[in-house]
Amino acid sequence: MTPAIIHTQDYHTAGEPFRIVIGGAPELPGANVRERRAYVQSHPEADVARQLLCFEPRGHADMYGCFVVPPDDDGAHFGTLFWHKDGYSTACGHGTIALGEWAVRTGRVAAADDGVTDVVIDVPSGRVTARVHRVGGITQDVTFRNVPAWVHARGVTVATSRGEVSVDISWGGAYYASVRATDLGLAVTPDNLAEIIVLGREIKAALDADAAATHPSDPLLSGIYGTIWFDDFGKAEDGGRHQRNVTIFADGEVDRSPCGSGTTARLALLDDSGELPRGAVLRHDSIIGTTFTARVVDEVETGIITEITGMAYPTGESTFALDDRDPLGTGFVLR
Repeated sequence: MTPAIIHTQDYHTAGEPFRIVIGGAPELPGANVRERRAYVQSHPEADVARQLLCFEPRGHADMYGCFVVPPDDDGAHFGTLFWHKDGYSTACGHGTIALGEWAVRTGRVAAADDGVTDVVIDVPSGRVTARVHRVGGITQDVTFRNVPAWVHARGVTVATSRGEVSVDISWGGAYYASVRATDLGLAVTPDNLAEIIVLGREIKAALDADAAATHPSDPLLSGIYGTIWFDDFGKAEDGGRHQRNVTIFADGEVDRSPCGSGTTARLALLDDSGELPRGAVLRHDSIIGTTFTARVVDEVETGIITEITGMAYPTGESTFALDDRDPLGTGFVLR
């Protein structure tokens, strides 16, 4: 049943939208975030709020946001279910950065005017932290510390409408397939975006059909979430690396930011190949020219630990409603 009124506070992180529901979210039973995600995925009547907020005319094909839910235990400040026009994702780095700023800005998590405050969040892929750095009561940046990342497979050949291409698969809270854009005669620029979307959907579909990414412990986390197209500009003067990317996730959605969980997946590959020394910084640019900086900060038994730094800004507050006479209902999607 669709709630009569939904209240949101909207942010963007490096250009990618993030709509936080602060009132009117559905009741989603479950002992933890993963169970709540499983519930809403299997109960269509609980999913109408996401549709209302994502679909036109209230949203758009690339809208992104979340429901704030209880944490799995007292070790986190809150939990979240990330959503987009096609469903519910397992991870979201740009959303975690936005949630860190939102939690401190709204007073949900107390923070000193100067220093770093950790906002701990339970997400479907695990427990993550947004480290909010403030000076004089103003946030300077937010650093997202992710779940462990690893390389899943290298050199997987995929047939596309533009020819065969070799992709590498890695985990950054979700599985991503990395593609060097020049391998298909492209560059990560807005002029090529339409073709990049088509090819990204082809690659994701082909890999999912082959069950190319199976999670080692939880089948609900399996499957390719996105295709990361990247341009490599080589070694930076400080010993780090400079790349530009665009991630085509879910069913043809375009990440305007450099993609937080996707940046973690890229770090796993760069660390594994030795192209990015431990502690060195990856400058990761987006297709619109925004930037995350990222590095490997630790290693645990299940993978590497990464930190991705960016910034989120509020863009507005909204109250959404559905008139029961509206023939379009919760809306529509043209793409």
